[in-house]
Amino acid sequence: GWLMMAVAAVAVLATSFGAALNAIMREDGFGSIGNMVLFTVGFFAAIVIANSFGINLRDLKLAMAYGLGGAFATVSTIAMLKAAIAKI
Repeated sequence: GWLMMAVAAVAVLATSFGAALNAIMREDGFGSIGNMVLFTVGFFAAIVIANSFGINLRDLKLAMAYGLGGAFATVSTIAMLKAAIAKI
């Protein structure tokens, strides 16, 4: 129950961020849906990684900070890789 609600809430927020990033990045980005998927995957991957290192994320503010940091790190890293591949 709560996990599906968390995924849905993050996906809704990721939709707006994905559309905004698409407007900013245009052809350098991945489209609205691609940005949304990367954002959502990065958010939950960061939380899973933090939990695997034993970091307690019971505080919602801390969990959001880790999740948002992971989401933006994922989008940034993949965008840099895309730019590097395009340069080759």
